[in-house]
Amino acid sequence: MDERNHVIVTIDGPAGAGKSTVARLVARRLSLLYVDSGAMYRAVAWKALKLGVDIADEAAVTRVAENAHIELRPDATGTRVFADGEEVTSAIRTPAVSDASSRIATVPGVREALVEQQRQMGRTRGLVMEGRDIGTVVFPDTPFKFYLEASPRERARRRQKDLEQAGYQVNIVELEEQVLERDRRDMARSVGPLKKAADAMFIDTTDMSIEEVVQTIIARVETFTKGSGQ
Repeated sequence: MDERNHVIVTIDGPAGAGKSTVARLVARRLSLLYVDSGAMYRAVAWKALKLGVDIADEAAVTRVAENAHIELRPDATGTRVFADGEEVTSAIRTPAVSDASSRIATVPGVREALVEQQRQMGRTRGLVMEGRDIGTVVFPDTPFKFYLEASPRERARRRQKDLEQAGYQVNIVELEEQVLERDRRDMARSVGPLKKAADAMFIDTTDMSIEEVVQTIIARVETFTKGSGQ
């Protein structure tokens, strides 16, 4: 697929469903920009923690989001994340930042600021963006919407593997509880709640390989674009 085609692919779903890995591979194979929307919220959370801002202070974290300059720079290994010129690719993946990120993501002002930045990215080129409300809020008009899901235990297992590779020792039972709590929080928030867009393709990744999920999405996109002449 030619990169000049203005194709917007959205991949939503809960934590651990495989969104990031799948979205990155789909973007690479379709020659599109990969955007990890969650990294943007994590970068704001990291900035707020660094500044000593109270995460519960909605006005304060909104100001951080409005003033933060977040850059996502693709490279051969993935996407490097910068906040106000400082690389935070690894720093935003700690448990503390993850928790803070899930909390500030419920703040309307923060979401408004970041959603506008995300839409701006889509105005200039085709992309694959993953998150929790990309197909329902950020790009509701794209025909290429996908929603990934997996069992809570499988998502906890994947998270455990990622954390252990980063040097953290975690308990699978506690992780599963955190996964379920994150789901409840994301689904209950008043702005941009986690939910499947009515016209999104649902994919249960529990027993699927990464390649199977990637091929499912690419086949759907290519079938539609060939049929519509894009």
